[in-house]
Amino acid sequence: MTLFPPEVLLAYLVAMLIVVISPGPDNLLAISRGLSQGPLAAALSSVGAGIGIIVHSLAATFGLTLIIQTSPAAFWLVKAVGAAYLIWLGIKALRSRDLIHFEPARRQPLGRVFVTGVLSNVLNPKPGLFVLAFIPQFVSAARGPVAEQMLIYGVIFAVTTTIVFSVLGAFASRLSAWLARHPRSVTGLNLGAGLVLVGAGLSILGLQRRV
Repeated sequence: MTLFPPEVLLAYLVAMLIVVISPGPDNLLAISRGLSQGPLAAALSSVGAGIGIIVHSLAATFGLTLIIQTSPAAFWLVKAVGAAYLIWLGIKALRSRDLIHFEPARRQPLGRVFVTGVLSNVLNPKPGLFVLAFIPQFVSAARGPVAEQMLIYGVIFAVTTTIVFSVLGAFASRLSAWLARHPRSVTGLNLGAGLVLVGAGLSILGLQRRV
């Protein structure tokens, strides 16, 4: 019996794509990097998000997420740190209006773009809880090692996220010339991005311990 029957893999891919393209702080960051700094920055932010999913997949596979779910103190610590980070990014965008910008002197170093992409995902408990609730639906002990299935599904999730976010960021970069000529639109985008990030942080604070 194969570890990944075609019908199960297809169902997983369809469900996963819906999740990946749904608006959220990670693809928002990738799009904003594409608008501000071009496809390379968007790709680095996307790779960071993919690495974050790998971290969550490893945690779910080896039980760290279960510990967070069953320990109120651990869960609240992760939740508070993740929420604070996203809210900080959002407030920064609202105050300085520089999450999306077109001034070369204000562009962030690519290393910082990458690290921000990683942290925005790793410090967000939502992906971890989602991985724990989502991936096991497609795993069966009857087909083989559960850990191997979990990790491979996690890698597929991470790679797909990286590719889709990179494409979104690359398309967004094509709008940069037009937006650079319309500063009011850029201000509106920054306000919208800031509100989404703050909203994402606040929604994390409302997470319950069990999915």
